[in-house]
Amino acid sequence: MSIKFKKLNKTIIKCKKCPRLTNFIKKISIEKRKQNINEKYWAKPVTGFGNSNAKLMIIGLAPAAHGGTRTGRAFTGDKSGDFLFKSLNSVKISNQNFSQHLNDGLKLKYTYITNILKCVPPDDKPMNNELTSCSDYFIKELDYLKDLKVIVALGKVAFDNCLKIYKKKFIIKEKIIFKHNKRYSLPDGKTLIACYHPSPRNVNTKVLTSLMIDQLLKKAKKIAKF
Repeated sequence: MSIKFKKLNKTIIKCKKCPRLTNFIKKISIEKRKQNINEKYWAKPVTGFGNSNAKLMIIGLAPAAHGGTRTGRAFTGDKSGDFLFKSLNSVKISNQNFSQHLNDGLKLKYTYITNILKCVPPDDKPMNNELTSCSDYFIKELDYLKDLKVIVALGKVAFDNCLKIYKKKFIIKEKIIFKHNKRYSLPDGKTLIACYHPSPRNVNTKVLTSLMIDQLLKKAKKIAKF
């Protein structure tokens, strides 16, 4: 990663701007899930990861309580991440079909993965002031990724909040609504693609299948030209 990103990530990891989230992370890391009872939780805000020359950005809303908050990496160590990385490997974006911990050898091709919110909120429901406080970090990630062409938003909440950040900077006249596989041109030349979240609920009910996400990611790669 570039020096800029390393500096940003250090700031994110030390961030305590939202007391409710800081306290919730602490609570999770003490009251561990049964299957992770002997593990040491990351228990800090979770940064984005990937390439600083990324052409594709994949965003979620927030780290999972016993996924990213435990492992220290977004979409790592939970069922949503398991599904996502099988797909990323299938379309040759990642070198392996799993993401388990920080030193598992994972590498991404021209891709950066992050969350709008860097801390897990209680019941997965962030407050507006928390989203606003954290949006500065996401804006910096967008600014630092100079080669970025495509943003894939996993889930309606991540999609809507990404759009909200764009609307603060640009006038968007087009009506942009969340619809799986629908793509929109953003005012800065990037393409935003909506994708159903790879949550167990969506996967188990076949709202999102491997074929659907593979096709979407192939399209994103084609637009991003890598």
